[in-house]
Amino acid sequence: MPKTVTIIMLWVIHISALIGIAMGNQDFFFPKSPFTLVYLAILCVWFFPVNSVKKALLFGLCFITGMSVEWIGVHTGYLFGDYHYGVNMGWKLDGIPYLIGSNWALLSFITYEISRKYITQRLLIPLAGAFLMVVLDFFLEQICDVAGFWHFNNGAGWFNYICWFLIAAALQYVLQFFKLKGDIKISLHLYSVQLIFAIVLWIIITI
Repeated sequence: MPKTVTIIMLWVIHISALIGIAMGNQDFFFPKSPFTLVYLAILCVWFFPVNSVKKALLFGLCFITGMSVEWIGVHTGYLFGDYHYGVNMGWKLDGIPYLIGSNWALLSFITYEISRKYITQRLLIPLAGAFLMVVLDFFLEQICDVAGFWHFNNGAGWFNYICWFLIAAALQYVLQFFKLKGDIKISLHLYSVQLIFAIVLWIIITI
């Protein structure tokens, strides 16, 4: 399927969900979230693309890192705070959704590509990528309870964002070291659709 068509479908899915949720159909749309996350992952793998052994290994490294730090977070309370995952994140491994691992990998790839494209200072590229990841995480934290994604017993504190930034930056520097390159168009769409969805949903649930 052509890239343009899949990108249009990506936006249609998210806009339709926002409209449906605004009309009071949360119970229909939120449980479909795993399918949307799978679609995001497929677009990343297919169009970024993850088409070499190096990229596959880097994607796997980001996935395993994401799953590992989330396991530490959920089972110890360190790193991100006292939280657990909800019912709308799909299948889990010992309480950690596989899709959260794939989203760590996806976000690492696309935010690095965006930063690599627009930041000229080499040392700042990974930091900018990590910042983009934390920005998205901040807005996702505002909707996670309502969406049934995850729940913080005492809210997501500042330490959560510091840990997110440090782990994300470490992954970004690894991607830079191995000279990752991808498609900027798909990266921008995959990032912006998630960010805009989270912001608009936050507005919907607070008005």
